[in-house]
Amino acid sequence: MKKLIPSTQAYSWGSRTLIQGMRGEEASTKPLAELWYGAHPAAPATAEDIRLDQVIADDPEATLGATVAQRYERTLPFLLKLLAADQPLSLQAHPSLEQAREGFARENAQGIDIHAHERNYRDDNHKPELLVALSEFHAMAGFRPLDKTRELFAALECEELDHYALLISEEGEEENNLRALFTTWITIPSAARAELIDAVVTAAQQARDHVEPWMQLVLDHVIDLQQRHPGDIGVLGALLLNHLCLKPGEAIYLDAGNLHAYISGLGVEIMANSDNVLRGGLTPKYVDIPELVHVLRFDTLADPVVEPVDGRYKVPSEEFALRKLQIDGTYELEHAGPAIVLCTKGSVRAAEITLEPTEALWVDAQDAQVRLEGEAEVFIATVGAA
Repeated sequence: MKKLIPSTQAYSWGSRTLIQGMRGEEASTKPLAELWYGAHPAAPATAEDIRLDQVIADDPEATLGATVAQRYERTLPFLLKLLAADQPLSLQAHPSLEQAREGFARENAQGIDIHAHERNYRDDNHKPELLVALSEFHAMAGFRPLDKTRELFAALECEELDHYALLISEEGEEENNLRALFTTWITIPSAARAELIDAVVTAAQQARDHVEPWMQLVLDHVIDLQQRHPGDIGVLGALLLNHLCLKPGEAIYLDAGNLHAYISGLGVEIMANSDNVLRGGLTPKYVDIPELVHVLRFDTLADPVVEPVDGRYKVPSEEFALRKLQIDGTYELEHAGPAIVLCTKGSVRAAEITLEPTEALWVDAQDAQVRLEGEAEVFIATVGAA
């Protein structure tokens, strides 16, 4: 059992106030986007000044437990993060396990450096992920059912958009219709795309005060994205996605192939131990549209929101499980395999270690009894059920 010092990621979309405010600090001059509490080799956390991946490698059976060590090739299968966004992240999707293994091997064979700008696959793992809101959190997550998208297109009354609306008519399967529309949009010439986006945004500005609340949220995001990324394909992509405003405690689960983009807010994120991202727009980073389309799933998500049950976020992932816990006094931590305890409010003690907000505890598989004491909100990350 050791205090865990996260690795810091200062991406441009990060916040100068959200994580800093959790710590009781003043706003920073540079954005702070993510804190990584895990053992990914690209940015591992440290425990007593030793990289967590090295701590695990030194004795995987003791740190992970024999079963987890064998199942996940002596590596920690999950990555826990704090994420703080003041600006939209890239429009993106993550590969399946099979796609990640194939893509990683292919780019290695091509001799593309692991840190190269044009590298798509940084490792050979998939990246199902769960994000739990700590503040009001705005996100786009998964393709919206097409009956709702047809309602949105009709409400916009945009002649330039009507031509493309024919591609998502009620005839045919939703998946095929969505694929046809999205692939058409990404292949039209840039000048024509810019004209279409200008027309859509003008229509959105005119319609915004006369439509249903869920449409208002979509149109607000579309207008904002055009201001930030004029003419970007992601502005059109945003018309097709579920737009969410999560309350604290609500969550989103995204499996392989789900198109998404986080927009703003503070959250706890847990995922399989991977950094594989296929980007489709809304970013100055490398965008590989053909590879994105290769991994995309075009089935729709009626409701991507996950509500906790007894504090547990039940999702279909073997690599991770996450529980939100309010401690008022004493709590005996029971776990199988390794665990990470992240404090998000208050103060909690474990033996001689005290955790304040944004601080975390690494718990080895062999630490059979861990007593948490204090008044605090914590998130407990463990390996999921096989």
